[in-house]
Amino acid sequence: MSKFPILEIFGPTIQGEGMVVGRKTMFIRTAGCDYQCSWCDSAFTWDGSAKEEIEMLTTEQIMDRLKEVGKDRFDHVTISGGNPALLQNLNQLIDALHACDLNVALETQGSRWQPWFLTIDDLTISPKPPSSKMQTDWEMLDKIIASLTEENRLSHLSLKVVVFDQEDLDYATYIHARYPEVSLFLQVGNDDLSEIDPEQLAHHLLSKYEWLIDQVMLSNTLNAVRVLPQVHALVWGNKRGV
Repeated sequence: MSKFPILEIFGPTIQGEGMVVGRKTMFIRTAGCDYQCSWCDSAFTWDGSAKEEIEMLTTEQIMDRLKEVGKDRFDHVTISGGNPALLQNLNQLIDALHACDLNVALETQGSRWQPWFLTIDDLTISPKPPSSKMQTDWEMLDKIIASLTEENRLSHLSLKVVVFDQEDLDYATYIHARYPEVSLFLQVGNDDLSEIDPEQLAHHLLSKYEWLIDQVMLSNTLNAVRVLPQVHALVWGNKRGV
């Protein structure tokens, strides 16, 4: 039985982003990422600052922890990171969650393909825009989208682009044109990860959200998109574990 590097298991809370925003869910956060985005709000998953918190857990141990923390107050689990797509045998955990009649959501940047993508109920591919300082692997992203399309999984798939500035919005526009058949969510980026006052951060992010809405309304190509804030950041600010 495989063991997985786990940093956090928490909830239930609401999903603050993407295709299932507002959904009551438990979170499993894995450690490790192949990206180092300049504005990452979960850098502790890859920068070594939380290495003492990582636990190597089996599927059975993760399931026990979920029940211990969430009790009977959830029917949906979100696997996040870091990049959980680095974990080749994660299908063991996904199958166990499904065996307990739990729906599974997962987010990854689209830099790795895993066959178990085909079993995720709510799969979000979140390619990183120019502000991240990362380079998109278009060949891999094409492969992922094509594989999911061929297996009739588009109803379980969405794309999400975090937008900080006009260059990021131009990138999102290109993503939408390249994959028009996939639902696209645009989300305001949190550029103030040091703010400790949730009210101050919420005011700042709502101003950025208004800017993003205005820009999308002026576009004649970004019509079939959804524009979201980071709901959890508006409510809890930069607090972890919510």
